[in-house]
Amino acid sequence: MLLAGCGTAPPAPVRFEVPVMVPCVGEVPVRPVYEFDKLPATATDGDIILALARDWSRGRLYEGGLEAVIAGCR
Repeated sequence: MLLAGCGTAPPAPVRFEVPVMVPCVGEVPVRPVYEFDKLPATATDGDIILALARDWSRGRLYEGGLEAVIAGCR
């Protein structure tokens, strides 16, 4: 005796792809502490120039991290 449900093969599974919103930003780089921001108002021009020169590389690394995060959103 055959059961009615077992007499035929089950239908093939159908795959549905549904778009899901995900955040494009995983981890935002931490803003560096710039030496220029810590200078007193009475700092000399030489101190300001040296602080800016030291901060330049920190700023470039931070910008590179931000650009990488933004590129992940496109």
